[in-house]
Amino acid sequence: MRILGIDPGYAIIGWGVIDYEKNHFSTVDYGAIFTKAGEPFEKRLEVIFDDVSAIIARYTPDVMSIEKLFFNTNAKTAIDVSQARGVTLLAAVKKKIPIFEYTPLQVKQSVVGYGRAEKQQVQEMTKIILHLPKIPKPDDTADSLALAICHAHAGTSALGILRSR
Repeated sequence: MRILGIDPGYAIIGWGVIDYEKNHFSTVDYGAIFTKAGEPFEKRLEVIFDDVSAIIARYTPDVMSIEKLFFNTNAKTAIDVSQARGVTLLAAVKKKIPIFEYTPLQVKQSVVGYGRAEKQQVQEMTKIILHLPKIPKPDDTADSLALAICHAHAGTSALGILRSR
């Protein structure tokens, strides 16, 4: 199964593609999409949509794993990230790629085994699981790979398969 992990945002969007077969992970590629501060917001959304669409076309993932959003402070940031997340989801929907959403707690539990793990612990375990020489930067990229790992663990379990039906 090829999994595209996405850490949504509007300034930096982390993405990572992994293959997961028979409990074995292999990293295909990863990176980040950057949008320019000061550009009209609709232009930033266009860049996100176009770049995510290009990633999907290049790597042909079977599924997308994306972080569920949770905000409790800045409403403007929540709205902007939600819009960026929406165009990311649209890119997957247009290519008929199933989308799976995970909370940060689920990602931490899946990657580290502890739902209250620190960000550094998640990044270190991501590096170890994927046999990477170092933790990917920016952090959004490492987070996207953790989201892909989370789906490999949760989405391929018997319960995960039943949920997708």
